[in-house]
Amino acid sequence: MTTTAFSPGRMTALGRSELTLLVRNRAALGVALLMPLLMVFVLRSTLTGTEGAAAVGESTLTGGIGMVLLLVVYMNPVSAFVARREELVLKRLRTGEARDLEILAGTALPAACLALGQAAVLVVAGAAVLDVRTPREPLLLAAAVLAAIVLLAALAAATSSVTRTVETAGLTTLPLFLATALGSGLFAPADALPGPVAALCELLPLSGVMTLVRAGWSGGAEGGELLGAGLGALAWIVISVFAVQRWFRWEPRR
Repeated sequence: MTTTAFSPGRMTALGRSELTLLVRNRAALGVALLMPLLMVFVLRSTLTGTEGAAAVGESTLTGGIGMVLLLVVYMNPVSAFVARREELVLKRLRTGEARDLEILAGTALPAACLALGQAAVLVVAGAAVLDVRTPREPLLLAAAVLAAIVLLAALAAATSSVTRTVETAGLTTLPLFLATALGSGLFAPADALPGPVAALCELLPLSGVMTLVRAGWSGGAEGGELLGAGLGALAWIVISVFAVQRWFRWEPRR
């Protein structure tokens, strides 16, 4: 581990290299680009008829943002971290000038940029296509998306520590994906669930972020609710960063 100062230039260079590898991997690129949007339209059809048209549209778009973040910023980087670890790329990078944070952030950078682009498309084009009003609190929505990117990138790095191969990444990421999709309020607030279940779901990593995303789009959230959601998201970021510092593997698993 080096003691040189953090360099955005080195991180960006690593990100460009990772982007090149992502573009060459057509399967991973296709999943990152098409799967979130496909799931948005599938889930929209399941919501149609349960609420008013405007409510369905807003639920679809806020849930779509959560799905993009989950699939692109969490599931995709896990495979990248594992592949670079098993190929000894992380070990070689760590012997150079790059700091640990630069290596980790650079590896996740293409996925983060891709997710930001897809979220922007959902906000602009999705709102127009579904005839839904634009976000009431765009700054809050942007802050929630950025917080989710930091959280999910850290969770991806932590999950890679228990992932032996790229092929098993789909299995190790599945529990968090299912728990988040079903319990973190991607397409309906968690408080719509029975009391004890809703209280448990509020403790999931992405629940606080999704509360902020919905508040950013629809507005009207109370200050106490926003504060609780923000503190929950911050707590999970701290926990995830600690997990990465404590258990992230830089060398192949034996």
